[in-house]
Amino acid sequence: MRVALVQLSYDDAEPMAERVERVARLVRDQAGHDLVVLPELWGATGFGYGRWEADAQPVDGPLATAMAAAAREAGVTLHAGSIVERLEAPGPDGNLLANTSLLYAADGSRIAVYRKIHRFGFGAGEPRLMEAGEDVVLAEIPSGTGGSVTAGLSTCYDLRFPELYRRQGAEGAEVFVVPAAWPAARVGHWTLLGRARAVENQCVVLQCNTAGTHAGHEMGGRSQVVTAAGEVLAEGSATAEEVLSVEVDLEATTAYRSAFPVLGDRRL
Repeated sequence: MRVALVQLSYDDAEPMAERVERVARLVRDQAGHDLVVLPELWGATGFGYGRWEADAQPVDGPLATAMAAAAREAGVTLHAGSIVERLEAPGPDGNLLANTSLLYAADGSRIAVYRKIHRFGFGAGEPRLMEAGEDVVLAEIPSGTGGSVTAGLSTCYDLRFPELYRRQGAEGAEVFVVPAAWPAARVGHWTLLGRARAVENQCVVLQCNTAGTHAGHEMGGRSQVVTAAGEVLAEGSATAEEVLSVEVDLEATTAYRSAFPVLGDRRL
């Protein structure tokens, strides 16, 4: 499976509409890949809390429409990162916003929606402004060989909660797709936790982060692709916008699980 992780770099000076156009072009440039992944909240920015209400859109809004079109024009499966979704009605916490990931097929149709379960902010930020997702989401994506692979969807802060990935693995996930807006201050945790989730679940981990500065927060970059054995196949820089184009051998995951069947020894 040929994967492209598009590690964006931007700051608050770039208007959202211009960034959407630029990102759509970047997606179209990835024609020939099986899966393209964008970062978390790249439109409204991960730390731009003050802009979220104004920048919120429904799942069929302008940003989503542009990404669906880009996926169709490139002929790729596109994980469009996440948007600040404006919900149709307030959730249990009384909020009208959610951190929502969108996955599109190569024909532009939407095949999965994931709302971030674990909200970052310790009572501020996401917990104050956004509803928590409730559903564990898996999706079938093309493997590049005529078949498909089961992918578990999660977002950024979710990476700190291994129970989510254990459940996705138990439900058949072979690949974890993790878009993020992870800051430079804790980027060491980002790389470490990605390898941990890969090793403990024997799953490939695709982590796509942002670079640049959002609302005064320096972002960490270091997007990475990790094999089921914990080997880092590719890693992005800390500061640059770049595309990691990687061939992921899914048969190697099956072989590794067979040769080292650790998951069969679980007792809890």
